[in-house]
Amino acid sequence: MTTIFKKIGFGILAVLLALNISSCEATKNASNTQKGGAIGAAGGALLGAIIGNNVGTKGDGAELGAVIGGVVGGGAGVLIGKKMDKQAQQIEEEIPGAVVERVDDGIVVTFDENSGVYFDTNKYNINNDSETLLNKLAGILVEYPDTNVLVVGHTDSTGADAYNMTLSKNRAYAVTNFFTNKGLSASRFTTKWFGEEQPIADNTTEEGRSKNRRVNIGIIPNDKMKADAEKEAGN
Repeated sequence: MTTIFKKIGFGILAVLLALNISSCEATKNASNTQKGGAIGAAGGALLGAIIGNNVGTKGDGAELGAVIGGVVGGGAGVLIGKKMDKQAQQIEEEIPGAVVERVDDGIVVTFDENSGVYFDTNKYNINNDSETLLNKLAGILVEYPDTNVLVVGHTDSTGADAYNMTLSKNRAYAVTNFFTNKGLSASRFTTKWFGEEQPIADNTTEEGRSKNRRVNIGIIPNDKMKADAEKEAGN
């Protein structure tokens, strides 16, 4: 399993200086908990990780950006970062094969044909193997109730545009409905689909197409987690 940490750049340096961390090793291994304290902008990196190469197409980027919300900085950001780091680590340990990314305040989990959670060709029903792993993720989401979930479906460019759009919609809702049927509140979920419009790899190759046939799950702190963190941090 691969966990990918997005680089924050100068924000990390600011946090490290504020904390008087001088060790080169500590700088190199700065955690997302530390990074969280330095960010105050909107969650653009998280949005890009969920949508793909064409953030903002047809206004969908702005719409999802509103769902994601701004990134929390300062002490509250550090507290949120700790909770999200812990959740990301648990997902990584319990769901082998999925790509788990800690991006901004959130977590992005990518399921494709190599992750263990996949759909048969031209199908959108969740098969037995996929159900086993999604059950594990559902259990983790139960443990972290103060998070909201984005489910976003994508396809490769094979087939008609309209067909691919419908297929990605059906696959995204199959995942969302799986979770809500397990007792998770529907109010936590936002479901989107983009067909073939948001590739992350080259559709002219089989390897690229297999990566584009994917469902992204974004996990973000909800308003309660943010308010609790602000209160605990004394903001």
